[in-house]
Amino acid sequence: MTRQVRSVSVPHLAGLWALALLSKAADAAYALNFQEPATLIAKEIYNLNMWMMEICVTIFILVFGVMLYSIIRHRKSAGGKPALFHENTKIEILWTVIPIAILIAVAWPVTKTLLAMRDSSNADITIKVTGYQWKWGYDYLKGEGAGIKFMSILATPQAQLDGKAPREENYLLQVDNHMVVPVNKKVRILTTSNDVIHSWYVPALAIQQDAMPGFIRDAWFRADREGIFRGQCAQLCGKGHGYMPIVVEVVPEEKYAAWVAEQRKKMATGAEDQNKVWQLAELIQHGEAVYTKNCVACHQADGKGIPSVFPALDGSKIATGAKIGHIKTVLSGRPGTAMAAFGPQLSDTDIAAVITYERNAWSNKSGDAIQPSEVKAERR
Repeated sequence: MTRQVRSVSVPHLAGLWALALLSKAADAAYALNFQEPATLIAKEIYNLNMWMMEICVTIFILVFGVMLYSIIRHRKSAGGKPALFHENTKIEILWTVIPIAILIAVAWPVTKTLLAMRDSSNADITIKVTGYQWKWGYDYLKGEGAGIKFMSILATPQAQLDGKAPREENYLLQVDNHMVVPVNKKVRILTTSNDVIHSWYVPALAIQQDAMPGFIRDAWFRADREGIFRGQCAQLCGKGHGYMPIVVEVVPEEKYAAWVAEQRKKMATGAEDQNKVWQLAELIQHGEAVYTKNCVACHQADGKGIPSVFPALDGSKIATGAKIGHIKTVLSGRPGTAMAAFGPQLSDTDIAAVITYERNAWSNKSGDAIQPSEVKAERR
């Protein structure tokens, strides 16, 4: 793509200079404006926004200037007489031609940008992004990293969420696993959802695409500089809506290749042995970590849940009843409730461990040790 980025023009009206200076100050800090653009499309959107602001302010100044002048100059106390504009051909032409000219001036660059935003062809990398309540799953489908899969979960310390520690920089915008892509490569994003409607939104990359259950929607970006770019789900997707941030890390090609190699090594060494028999203590230790990442937001650290919203696990029929019912609930969720299906999200070992933890934590002392083979047997 070789299109040039439009420079923000300076209005010719003297009354607009003050606004232009203010907009330049906001442009420098990006504190009162859009995030600093990291893609060509993001820069075009920023320029279009500033250009539309200039047009709107110009119209405002002209219209209200004429109104104020007319009110003062032709007031009754100064001897003003009502003017008649009935069937004035020149005025009729003017107030028809001017809006049409403004519409064309706006529609042409906007249409070009919108068409460019929708052109996701010839991508170097394709990544499927799946929204869950409340985290993101990434599946690299095409490109050097094809085959890499991982979940990206909120990493803000629990003490900060509970208000027991001061909020650090990027509060609620930290995740355990970044989506990593190389700089200057076209990245196609395929969005979908496992439960409700989410929205994958990273302002600096000028990408916002809804993730809808049962549908695949696409968007793309090409970052022209390295860095870490943050976003959040832009749909009201439930109680944990504010806890599913997005972090995209743009790196040089050499660093991306090293990251791909590291991820593949992790996947190879982390391959599960379905025949391994885990000890109860091992399962509980691993299960506590899985619970903290995936379950604590709803069922709480003490297992008491949130009354009338999320049920307690401490002393519940599920956590103290038949093992098979507990396994099926975690695997398939509960339709019509906020209990998501964790079968697509977690491995057999993770599910076995978290169920073991839930059945042996708090006042639950079943002594059950759920093995990965038992979870695998119940998968559909």
